[in-house]
Amino acid sequence: MSQEYVSGFFAVIGRPNVGKSTLVNALVGEKIAIVSDLPQTTRNRIMGVVCRENAQIVLLDTPGIHKPRNKLGEAMMRSIDEALDGVDGLMFVADATEICGESNAGKRSATLALLRVYENHQLPKVLVVNKIDRIRPQPLIQLLDELKDEPVDDIIPISALTGENLSRLENLLFSKLSPGPQFFPDDMMTDQTERFHIAELIREKALHRLREEVPHGIGIEVLSIAQANGKTEIHANVLVEKNSHKGIVIGKHGSMLGEIGTEARADIERMLGQKVDLRLWIKVREDWRNDERALDDLGYGKH
Repeated sequence: MSQEYVSGFFAVIGRPNVGKSTLVNALVGEKIAIVSDLPQTTRNRIMGVVCRENAQIVLLDTPGIHKPRNKLGEAMMRSIDEALDGVDGLMFVADATEICGESNAGKRSATLALLRVYENHQLPKVLVVNKIDRIRPQPLIQLLDELKDEPVDDIIPISALTGENLSRLENLLFSKLSPGPQFFPDDMMTDQTERFHIAELIREKALHRLREEVPHGIGIEVLSIAQANGKTEIHANVLVEKNSHKGIVIGKHGSMLGEIGTEARADIERMLGQKVDLRLWIKVREDWRNDERALDDLGYGKH
């Protein structure tokens, strides 16, 4: 008798920069979401699929929970609400370095306050304490003891970066699945389009290269993807909100834009498996994060 198929959707939620996307990438086994050390890197709900024989988990990576300051922020928070609609479980990710020790009492309180917002959701809830590779064992043991009365079903310490306890977390998630259909083919890892991935890879390199206020005002508009002379030719606009940011992104003699393009092209070539001709232009679109038409054009608008 064949084993009954089990499946389910888990929303991955938490404060900004706690490692949600790194964790989802690690569980899926492929880079489906960009990562950086800046908060609010993830702007959309991104789906990742984890398959086993007769079982499938669909992970919904979400933006970090924060107080919106513009229409883009509002759209990001709306995507979290949409991700929670109809899921079978919640995986709340916390940064161990933010909530461990007396000096972090304020951040721990803020994190746990967010956790309790979801207390009444009648779903399996797993608290994942990430980045344990950055703290010593004894403080971690104390932290886990302090968390044992929180309104979750399970608490598991992991390092998404080093892989510590990832197998244990994966086994735990699969154990919480109920009989259900196979939602996606075994070889499907995400529902995001090629165009979306290309835009995100370009934005990731901009995030890595730029600092201060500029990265949060960066948007990527992929204009065209076409085959030409045995290569994939890609044209894209790098949107900035201010004229003063344009020069920063271009850099001296075009050096900054060149570095962003070179690094992005290498990742895009790995993704597509062929040579890429990537052409980037800078475009000033003032206050685009509050422009609903611009948000729609970039895929951040209302759905």
